[in-house]
Amino acid sequence: MLVQKHYQNDRIIPEKDIDNCGLFGVMDTSGRRFGGEMAVNAIKNMKVRGNGLGGGFAIYGLYPEYKDYYALHIMYQDKNMSAKRKTEEILTENFYVVYDEEIPTDPSVNVFSPPLVWRYFVKPQKNSEEANMADDEYVVSKVMHMNTDVDDVYVFSSGKNMGVFKGVGFPEEIADYFMLEKLYEGYIWTVHSRFPTNTPGWWGGAHPFSMLDWTVVHNGEISSYGTNRRFLELHDFYCTLHTDTEVMAYAVDLLMRRQGLPIEVVSKIFAPPMWNAIERMNKEEKELYTTLRMVYAPLLMNGPFTVVIAHHNEMIGITDRIRLRPITAGAKGNLVFLSSEEMAIRRVCPDLELTWTPAGGEPVVARLNTQDHLKSLNKSI
Repeated sequence: MLVQKHYQNDRIIPEKDIDNCGLFGVMDTSGRRFGGEMAVNAIKNMKVRGNGLGGGFAIYGLYPEYKDYYALHIMYQDKNMSAKRKTEEILTENFYVVYDEEIPTDPSVNVFSPPLVWRYFVKPQKNSEEANMADDEYVVSKVMHMNTDVDDVYVFSSGKNMGVFKGVGFPEEIADYFMLEKLYEGYIWTVHSRFPTNTPGWWGGAHPFSMLDWTVVHNGEISSYGTNRRFLELHDFYCTLHTDTEVMAYAVDLLMRRQGLPIEVVSKIFAPPMWNAIERMNKEEKELYTTLRMVYAPLLMNGPFTVVIAHHNEMIGITDRIRLRPITAGAKGNLVFLSSEEMAIRRVCPDLELTWTPAGGEPVVARLNTQDHLKSLNKSI
């Protein structure tokens, strides 16, 4: 946390408390793929929200030629390549690798201490004991194995037909480094500009955080991190990346993919009503919210937060229940926007048809081929 101060009659008076990251997401609900210009320009408009210690993008629909394969993006920080050799042994033992390459970068872009970043397009190769395991669960288990048991290796993206690109730098520098605007198109783009306050700025700790095709960008602080992490470890999710946002990504994957809960329920697990509000509900609602608070108490996300969650066909924005971190939503035609600031949306879409401030704890949901963002508007005003 950075606090600017001045002195008056021997008292220290805080003038401004800067504890914020920048978030932006844009989705074309028709499924039309487009370049990264809007995402890059919007996040540049909020440059004061970051400090250059982390930036990153998630793009959906960028690998149509390999859409049936898991795209593993892997960072190697070991300069003598032993970690890469060990990782590729694991990959060839557990997957059919149909194609791999170093992710293209522009070496003329000055970013801090970049690791080697490689991508592999793979299909599961299960042994007899794992034959009945679902493909997604199999991939999660192998990603967790590589991230926890292999030194200097981080699988930071593992979904199909989507990819995460992130690192240390301002987000526009990361976009230039990975040449995102030149090389890729997608129907969802989310982006994060980081201002770390109590965790380190390093390549693995930049946002988005991802598991399979679920990605999360986050502004705020998860003060319940320890409790959340221990609960997730009971379900074989292990946090190794020195930042609180990791628990949010794994919790989303656990609740929405593995347990099949809709976001309307998941949002009430992360940001549930107060107990005194539950007491005033009708019998049916009271039973539901009491059950959620009791069963999923360890996944309540305590502290101020705003997140933008994305996966195939859907983009979601949620704040904590009293909106201690900002989010604004907007729409024009098939485009839906989520942002830390309205001005960033208007920078890239000055003639918005709709703009609104979602209620605390209430999700804004944009889905392919629907007008659900209109429902969010009606619910929020």
